[in-house]
Amino acid sequence: SACCPFHTEKTPSFTVSPTKQFYHCFGCGAHGNAISFLIEYGGLGYIDALRELAESVGMKLPELDPSARGATRADAPDLFELMLRAQEFYKEELKRTPRAIEYLKGRGLTGKVAARFGVGYAPDDWQGLKRAFPEYDAKVLVDCGLVIVNDEGRRYDRFRDRIMFPIQNQRGQVIGFGGRVIAAGDGPKYMNSPETTLFEKGRELYGLPQARQAIRTRARVFVVEGYMDVVALAQFGVENAVATLGTATTSTHVVKLLRQTNEIVFCFDGDAAGRKAAWHALEVSLAVIPDG
Repeated sequence: SACCPFHTEKTPSFTVSPTKQFYHCFGCGAHGNAISFLIEYGGLGYIDALRELAESVGMKLPELDPSARGATRADAPDLFELMLRAQEFYKEELKRTPRAIEYLKGRGLTGKVAARFGVGYAPDDWQGLKRAFPEYDAKVLVDCGLVIVNDEGRRYDRFRDRIMFPIQNQRGQVIGFGGRVIAAGDGPKYMNSPETTLFEKGRELYGLPQARQAIRTRARVFVVEGYMDVVALAQFGVENAVATLGTATTSTHVVKLLRQTNEIVFCFDGDAAGRKAAWHALEVSLAVIPDG
């Protein structure tokens, strides 16, 4: 038994029966099995819930078209481990880089909220990740988007001199990174991991694992423009905010959020680009909003 994840309570009323294979909350009436739990709590579709459960016990869900998702899915557990190792490296680099720490403090962030989101720092070094990955020449580092190989075959870190924001999937596993420049003019303001076997931008939302409980409690979610917006809002108690990952809002984003709450508030900049993004979000939302 435990406190129910579907409503706020102080006395546990949520029970799981291993023998009967279901959960039930005597407070709010939530009831179901492992599949329905992932659908309701994780905001997954039926097929995705099956896939998550299968992968959690080392099984591979059969695909209708094996070539559609690639036979490399068996590599995913190794990629998860590599991404976690990279996150730990970036977190340690932040601790030893006063310039990066001062930047975050200047933006009003405390160490507590930075730790909650796993914020780190990619050093200003072409091959800084060598310190975390002795096997720096391994192809798998390119596959998960941490390393780039240029036309001459030279390898270098994708992220350099950037504040690093780990992107997590529904299970809280790191699947990619977003990097923000510290100094203006040092390349694009935001840089995301490329799409990999783990990371698909049009399906993921930054901050959703951290925001899920607050979204349910407050029955509302704010969709904002960037990682720093999500973290800064959490710093000031607005914990029910998420951000798209350098891409326009997709119907998949909206469907995923509507599984968490009935009210989505898009909160973008008031400039022309922000207004255009808001209108696009409205258009994709209208196609998937259910009755009521």
